[in-house]
Amino acid sequence: MDIVNKSHDRFFKENMEDIETAKDFIKNYLPKDLLKTIDLEKLEPQKDTYIDEELKEAFSDLLFKTGIKGKEAYIYFLFEHKSYLSNMTSLQLLKYMVRIWEQKTDKEKEKKLPIIIPLVIYHGDTKWNIPKTLFSIINNIDVIPETAKKYIPNYEYIVYDLSPYGNEEIKGDIKLRIFLEILRAVFIEDFDEFIEVLTGALTALAKLEQQEKGIDYFKTFMIYIMSAKKDLTIKHIYNVIKKISPERSDDIMTIAEQLIQEGMEKGREEGKLEVAKNALKEGAEIDLIAKLTGLSKKEIEKIARETE
Repeated sequence: MDIVNKSHDRFFKENMEDIETAKDFIKNYLPKDLLKTIDLEKLEPQKDTYIDEELKEAFSDLLFKTGIKGKEAYIYFLFEHKSYLSNMTSLQLLKYMVRIWEQKTDKEKEKKLPIIIPLVIYHGDTKWNIPKTLFSIINNIDVIPETAKKYIPNYEYIVYDLSPYGNEEIKGDIKLRIFLEILRAVFIEDFDEFIEVLTGALTALAKLEQQEKGIDYFKTFMIYIMSAKKDLTIKHIYNVIKKISPERSDDIMTIAEQLIQEGMEKGREEGKLEVAKNALKEGAEIDLIAKLTGLSKKEIEKIARETE
């Protein structure tokens, strides 16, 4: 999994594994009639993942144990972060639900299957326009008589469309809103508009950090932004941060160093010159590039002139 998809996965999980954020999401986005039946006090994250290895670059998942009407139940989050938009989403989800059920029957020796509520959080650059039932991908289902349909499995999943064209209103407490607003904002084409959203999110994050330990989340947040928004440089981020939270300025350079190092590991065959060139484009300081690549300042200055 490359650095961009790692950052998607980490950003999603660091937010949604937080039990209060997960509860906040469920309270604000689950259908109200369904929400009434769920015992949120029993909400508990499960550690297993059910995604196929080849799809991990496009999806992340989280499973939560809860209760519905006093009985064991689960909520399964599938986070789609690569504009996958497959018509087979309902089949893919069904495979994952079957794996959860098999774990219950095979490993835990359960005699009956628990309820699983499947939710898709879609984060792509086009609107989600795929039907949400299993029936929608079964050939000729519309001409099959009702007497036969009872023998064919069907279910519906819930979708939260966070694309630029989605209709989902951003709701919830501050941490959830920051998370969802940034997921949507990375697809904003107008750069000034994006910076405005980013400034608002970072201002809210600075207030959040005064209430709780926020440095680790801040780093996850910044790595995600710098990885996902290709036209954003370190200098852009640095300028915004200096106005909002000057004490975080040094953290930005630490994060920049981490990103450049990962870039070096990913592209060693391209050589130090290519790494230096990419780092300059990202707005990294010459001293930092020299430290990471082993190139002299004169060599880096020459690359900078040639790049210009």
